Amino acid sequence: MEEDLFNEPTEDLLHVSAAPGFVPPGGPGLDPTAPLAARMRPRDLDEYVGQRHILGEGRLLRRAIEADRFTSLIFYGPPGVGKTSLAELIARRTVSRFLNLSGVESNVAEIRRAVEAARQFQRTRGETTTLFVDEIHRFNKAQQDVLLPHIERGTVRFIGATTHNPYFYINSPLVSRSQVFQLEPLDEEDLHELLRAAVADPERGFGKKPLVVHEDAARHLVTRCDGDARKLLTSFELAVLTTEPDPESGEITINLAVAEDSIQRKAIVYDADGDAHYDTISAFIKSIRGCDPDAALYWLAKMLHAGEDIRFIARRLVIAASEDVGMADSNALRVAVAAQQAVEFIGMPEARIPLAHATVYLATAPKSNRAYAAIDAALKDVAEGRTLAVPPHLRTKTRKKLGEGSGAIAEGEAAYLYGHDYEGGYVPQAYLPEGRTYYQPSSHGMEQRVGERLEHWRKLFEESGKRGAD
Repeated sequence: MEEDLFNEPTEDLLHVSAAPGFVPPGGPGLDPTAPLAARMRPRDLDEYVGQRHILGEGRLLRRAIEADRFTSLIFYGPPGVGKTSLAELIARRTVSRFLNLSGVESNVAEIRRAVEAARQFQRTRGETTTLFVDEIHRFNKAQQDVLLPHIERGTVRFIGATTHNPYFYINSPLVSRSQVFQLEPLDEEDLHELLRAAVADPERGFGKKPLVVHEDAARHLVTRCDGDARKLLTSFELAVLTTEPDPESGEITINLAVAEDSIQRKAIVYDADGDAHYDTISAFIKSIRGCDPDAALYWLAKMLHAGEDIRFIARRLVIAASEDVGMADSNALRVAVAAQQAVEFIGMPEARIPLAHATVYLATAPKSNRAYAAIDAALKDVAEGRTLAVPPHLRTKTRKKLGEGSGAIAEGEAAYLYGHDYEGGYVPQAYLPEGRTYYQPSSHGMEQRVGERLEHWRKLFEESGKRGAD
């Protein structure tokens, strides 16, 4: 039998009673019918798992909590990393009442009722109230603004939790009055610790059950939950409750097959319009730009697995083909556009193949952003400088005749030289005022030959003694 790492005797975790006036969600005491993820919420900061970058010894947030010196906090991070648990612990540690509102369900009237209750307790009993708003980004501007005066007066201590970037999704006045802390997905060591606690705890977990958890099963659950503690504990609970005990020994064995059934699809943290979406596409494009096809393929696979819009991916490939490969390999744009058309034509799951084709081509192609830089430089000149008139010799025939007839253009001034009439298809002729050069070819890939050609033409122009168009 495979070695069991989850049934060694462990010390029972420290029990901390609720602070006076604190009423946890669901009422006082442990609710045995609550899901495992709710029962296993930490009861003290010492039980809290993960987020050492903000809660480790000597870290800012831990110092603020222990000294009871904070006003408003916003916790920002993906699901299942302990935002709500941390808010509850702060309320316990600071001996304050805890009111919980949901950005999804609550309205302005409920916010005002909660604030009024906090005011009454503050005036009559001298008690502080911690107002926790989960999914604060779901509140509209008016709802968020309702909180501002009460936060400033100290009526409530505000703690908000959000999975969306607060600097984009929460009103600036509320963010400016709060300390923002970013929570990260839990690492595998933290998740293994949570799983061991769930196995060993006789009151909140399954410590009273004769459980045998195989190492590969635990590893599978930890890997598949992708840093989400709630997903881990929910899947483990499903595995335990749906597995029949051995008829002889009575043991409930959680092996790899059981674990795979309980969490069949990996829970990737990915929101279609949030940080995971933007961060992943950013990593994808930067991997292409950095000439790393393996990294680019991984980020592409993550987006495809999470259900990202394949047309969005194709559009970004088309942009990268010109922005990052550009003139170093003009075939890149053809490949990217062909992939975009193929994606529209065939759809998923086969669309992954042309997307991978284009991704690898762009990642391994020589790179140049000179055309991209050139158009931005020209746009800056147009936006900030004096708008240039089209030189007389470059205007339409009708406009030339009008200019000559009115005397605005001297006779022969508007003579245009047709390049195809000259050897090599080039004749020295001014098309723009001198001193304005936007495109500077690189020596990468096919652009090197473009640079040599352009250098030859520019030399001919200088030797001809022509001046830029006035």
